[in-house]
Amino acid sequence: MNEFLKEYYTLITYSVEFLALVVGLIYFKKYKNTPARFIIYFLCFAFFVDFLGNYPNLLKKNDLFHLIENTLVEKNYWWFTIFWWVGLSSFMFYINYKIVQTSKYKSILLYAFYLYLLQVVLTITFRFEYIFRPDERAIKIASLWIVLLSIIIYFFETLTSDKIIRFYKSIYFYFNSIIFVWILIMIPMDFFEAYNNVEDWSYVLFKRKIYLLLNIYLYLSMVFVLIFCKPENKVFAR
Repeated sequence: MNEFLKEYYTLITYSVEFLALVVGLIYFKKYKNTPARFIIYFLCFAFFVDFLGNYPNLLKKNDLFHLIENTLVEKNYWWFTIFWWVGLSSFMFYINYKIVQTSKYKSILLYAFYLYLLQVVLTITFRFEYIFRPDERAIKIASLWIVLLSIIIYFFETLTSDKIIRFYKSIYFYFNSIIFVWILIMIPMDFFEAYNNVEDWSYVLFKRKIYLLLNIYLYLSMVFVLIFCKPENKVFAR
């Protein structure tokens, strides 16, 4: 099993991500006039961020690693900190901002996101060197609370409105539920990123098993959601 993970971990991860991307593009017409289309944009974004984030290995395979060796971007921690966590937070905010109907909740989400962006900018400005390290916490914690806030506000509005009657038919309910479970498991794992090195293969392989299961769960769940759910009646305002 461990040898299998070493050999095929990246291939399996990219395969499930690419499958979700393809299914999203196939079903784009189904959701193009609703905010659900941004779920498909998210799947495309996630695939390319993950693929391009593998640039250290891609450069090594093409004998070009010397171009970034001993530089700040030698490791890809900064890439995922900025593009994955900030990107995920932005998508979660925007999708839920569009589907939440209560003006009070929309205002809370909007001001919270502004505060989040301010925190990201301040972190990058005054703790610039930390974004290149595996133990960066400020942006990840900020991303955690804005994602959770977006999900909680959606769930709260659903529970306190007539949406609760048909929640099981909503693509947004499943989308938020999938991300909620994923992030609750992913964040604690990410805090131990400093131990993810070849000197501790036991942890590396353990982490890969968890990440692989999480990615399979995330992207295959998205595939089923896109296929079996129906577009909401609410049309996206262009």
